[in-house]
Amino acid sequence: MTRMDEYHTYTGYEKMQTGLSQSMEDYLEMISRLSLEEPAVRMHRLAAALHIADSSATRMAKQLADLGDIRYKPYDFIRLTAKGEEKGNYLLYRHNVIVDFLRALNGEEGDLREAELIEHHLQEKTVENLRSLTEKMLRRD
Repeated sequence: MTRMDEYHTYTGYEKMQTGLSQSMEDYLEMISRLSLEEPAVRMHRLAAALHIADSSATRMAKQLADLGDIRYKPYDFIRLTAKGEEKGNYLLYRHNVIVDFLRALNGEEGDLREAELIEHHLQEKTVENLRSLTEKMLRRD
């Protein structure tokens, strides 16, 4: 039986995963993705990749910098800190695991929208179990 003090609100559960909001996770994941191509990311490139205004990207970059996940100064590049790189790499990994699972499950390209909706709500153990299950599913084919 579940104890009453184990229940939380949706937002409470959300922040228990990585300590970041879903939006923060999306930005950090994209910065990590873009950093695979170049170690420093321009604000305009981040905004374009997320289909948002530069001003929105700038506001979030300031928040992520305050948390110590990125280094950012106005009119300069965005660079991941060691802490941000670790978080971002995990967020990118988690996204890829879910996309691979959906592709194996549905036999098509996978739904990025669905992956985006799912990824923010899974524990690390669940992500690893999905990766393992996906590998088993693909070996059967």
